[in-house]
Amino acid sequence: MNKNYYAIIMAGGVGSRFWPVSTTEFPKQFHDMLGTGETLIQKTFTRLSQIIPKENILILTNEAYNDIVLEQLPMIQQEQIVLEPAMRNTAPCILYASLKIKKQNPDAVMVVAPSDHWIEDEVQFCSNLQYAFDFCERDENLMTLGILPTFANTGYGYIEFDKLDSRPIKKVKQFREKPDYATARKFIQSRNFLWNAGIFVWSAKTVLKAYEEFQPVMYNHFMNGYEVLNTPNEEAFIRDNYPLAQNISVDYAILEKAQNVYVLPATFDWNDLGTWGSLYDKLPKDEQENAVVNASVYLENATNNIIRTEGKKLVVIDGLTDYIIVDKDDVLLIYPKNKEQDIKQIVSKIQ
Repeated sequence: MNKNYYAIIMAGGVGSRFWPVSTTEFPKQFHDMLGTGETLIQKTFTRLSQIIPKENILILTNEAYNDIVLEQLPMIQQEQIVLEPAMRNTAPCILYASLKIKKQNPDAVMVVAPSDHWIEDEVQFCSNLQYAFDFCERDENLMTLGILPTFANTGYGYIEFDKLDSRPIKKVKQFREKPDYATARKFIQSRNFLWNAGIFVWSAKTVLKAYEEFQPVMYNHFMNGYEVLNTPNEEAFIRDNYPLAQNISVDYAILEKAQNVYVLPATFDWNDLGTWGSLYDKLPKDEQENAVVNASVYLENATNNIIRTEGKKLVVIDGLTDYIIVDKDDVLLIYPKNKEQDIKQIVSKIQ
């Protein structure tokens, strides 16, 4: 394995759209959402370790989840867990982790990947990642892996690339925010838009140069503690200074400003597992298109539902179509799939 390859797994999210399974205390990346025997973060770590040395994989997460990470990934060391004392979006935490990696290995190239996505065909994933690593080792490039859209999805950001660019890796024209349905349809029809999966590849030198140019205040703020990174004094510096960093995404902070951004249309199957509906799409179905996780079921006049319980609880349903039925501890959720985006708001009201 190439010792210059690194990964940053983003594992600090709460996943509130997957309530009641995903909670602030125990979010979705630490659950076996698909009933495979592995949690999402375990699947992500295993996938990345096929191409990246295990000791070079960092887990970026909130300090509240430190013990859960160590329990679920017993093969890593405490120093591989990069703890955020406050939630500040993706730009500060990626800068923090990139500085740690640069100090450890100035020749590092890295992938930044979410912990809670589902990727099939891992051979293709590793092939795409290798291609991106090679591209970013050769030149000062910032890269993202884009997903070929299969329908006019309004829940994803999009990446627009030059229609006339026939190369495998395309020059990014611009990043586009989550569109309305009519705009998403136009994107699909134009054939030069990809879904933004939030998977980034770059060298430590290149991404830090971009931070220095486009986010000098943030860059200098963290550089004030560069000498203590990867030492026992790091924790105190980060605890005092991290909460002062601007709350901004890496897309806004860097990628939308830089001119050396490229995208590789991915050749693997991908799902962001952002909602119960997206999870339903990945699960096997019965003859009536019901997806069942863990539960034992007796169903009549029930179609297109997702049903999930803890253990093997018997669930009896008659007359429900397109519903989310989830039983977890002292909460029972019975909710229309077409209103799944509202679950996040409901959680904020009842907690």
